Amino acid sequence: MIYLDNSATTRPHQDVLETYTKVSYDYFGNPSSLHTLGMEAEGLLTKARSAIADQLHVSAKEILFTSGGTEGNNLAIKGTAYHKKSRGRHLITTEVEHASSYETYKELEADGFEVTYLSVDSNGRVSLEDVKKAIRKETILVSIIHVNNETGTIQPIEEIGQLLSHFPQVRFHVDDVQGITKVPLNIKKAKIDLLTASAHKFHGVRGTGMLYVRNGVRLKPQIHGGVQEMEVRSGTEHVAGAVAMARALRMEMEKAQKEKSHLVKLHSKLIHSLPTIDGVTINSPLEKSAPHIINFSVESIKPEVLIQSLSAKKIYVSTKSACSSKLAEPSRVLLAMGKNSTAAGSAIRVSLSYETTEKEIDVFLRELKKIIPTLVGVRK
Repeated sequence: MIYLDNSATTRPHQDVLETYTKVSYDYFGNPSSLHTLGMEAEGLLTKARSAIADQLHVSAKEILFTSGGTEGNNLAIKGTAYHKKSRGRHLITTEVEHASSYETYKELEADGFEVTYLSVDSNGRVSLEDVKKAIRKETILVSIIHVNNETGTIQPIEEIGQLLSHFPQVRFHVDDVQGITKVPLNIKKAKIDLLTASAHKFHGVRGTGMLYVRNGVRLKPQIHGGVQEMEVRSGTEHVAGAVAMARALRMEMEKAQKEKSHLVKLHSKLIHSLPTIDGVTINSPLEKSAPHIINFSVESIKPEVLIQSLSAKKIYVSTKSACSSKLAEPSRVLLAMGKNSTAAGSAIRVSLSYETTEKEIDVFLRELKKIIPTLVGVRK
C-alpha cells in the first residue's frame, strides 16, 4: 500500500494507539467526578494540556480541547462573532478557506454579519495590503488559513499578525490544521489570538483537537451544559484522546526537527517530475508552499476515475479536501486562484507524511505515467 492522502487523515502511530487504549481502560473516570478515579483522569488531562502547551510555547491555560478542526474553527469564528457583535459585525476571511470556516461565515452572513472575502493571487496567496484595506472601524475578526488544505499554499500569517497588532479591537484566528508539525509557526510572534489544530492530521486519533485561545480572549460558548474547558466548551472531556494527541504532537514535532529535509526532497521530486508526464499540470505554487501537499490536474480525465485506477494499484490519493471530495463541482479554491473550470474540476491532491518514502513516490510516478494514457478516452 502507498498512502498519499495524509491531508485527509493520517494513520495513528502505534505508540499513540497504545497510549489511547491504556488511558481509555485504566483511567476511565469522568474528570469532573470528585472521587479518586475522576481525579486521576483530571490529572492526566492537565498533564496533556501542559505537554501540548510546551510544544507550542504557550501557556497551558490557553489550550482548549475540542473534537477536531471543524469544531475548533466553528467555535473560534462564531464564538468571537457573537461575543463581540456589540462592537461591530464585520468579519474578514479569504476565498480559499477550508469548508468548516467558509460555511461558518456563510451562516453568519445569514444572521446579519457582513463578511469580506479576500481574493488571492494565482498562487492562492492573500495580499497584506488587501487585508489592511479591508479593515474597518466595525471589524472584529480576521480569520485566515495557514496552509491551504488543497494546494499547500502558505499564507503570510506572521506579517498579517504584525499588521493586526495595530488594531486591538480585531481578533486574529488561524486555521493551522494542515500546517501544524509541517510548517513552523510561532504563535506568540505572529500575534495570533486563536489557532485551530486537529490530532488526526498528525498521527493522533480522530475526534480530538485543540483550540489555542490567547489569555484574555473571550468566546461565546457554542455548546452548553457544563463548565468544562474553562466554561467555553461543555461536555465530558475526551481524556484518552487528549493524552494521545499530546504524545502524537511531541513525536511529530521531533520528526519535524529531524526529517523536514526528507519531506522537502520528496515534494521537490514531485514538483519537477509531474509536469514531465503528458497531460499533467501543477496547481500548487512552486514557492512558499508546504512540503507535504501537491495539487495537480489531468484535464482529460475524470478525477474519480484516476483515483480509482490508482486505488486498484493500492495507491491512495484524493481530490480537493476530504470534506468536499464527494461534491461534483470544481474546486472553489482553484477557481479563486484563476484556474479554469476544467482544471479546477479535475484536480488531484497528493499529501505526504514523514513516513512517506522516496521509493513510494517513484512507484506512484511510474504508475501514474502508465495509467494516464489508458484513461484519456474516459472524458468528462
